[in-house]
Amino acid sequence: MKKIFAFLCLIFSLSFCAIAQEKYDAELAEKVGADDYGMKKFVIAFLYRGDKVEEYSEQERSDLQAGHMANIGRLAEAGKMVLAGPFFGNEDLRGLFFFDVSSIEEAEELTKTDPAIKAGVLKMELKEWYGSAALALMLEMHEKVQKVEM
Repeated sequence: MKKIFAFLCLIFSLSFCAIAQEKYDAELAEKVGADDYGMKKFVIAFLYRGDKVEEYSEQERSDLQAGHMANIGRLAEAGKMVLAGPFFGNEDLRGLFFFDVSSIEEAEELTKTDPAIKAGVLKMELKEWYGSAALALMLEMHEKVQKVEM
């Protein structure tokens, strides 16, 4: 009975590996920079309400927000930002950026191009994150479901 059980376990394991190998796309893994686990390093920017929000008029903040959104689009188009979005509510934590870069220093340089961060309306904290390399495909998929541009 133990031999049969061991044999069945071996067959199951080999079958599972074969299925996993059928799903694996080496070309896609290379395109997105995946390691053997399908993962890679990203840098996340946690965006917080800045200390200088009250120094700007509503119109100035609106203009800064427009520049902020344009900068997000530019970074996404350049392949440096794979995900961005705000949080609901009115708390100090305002949103996230997921950068497809290899270092915090590189992400920091990119965040310095954001008008809202330069103006002090937003401030950020950067953290390295290890996640699915498929995240880099998010923008490509988003374009297929986005009906109206922001």
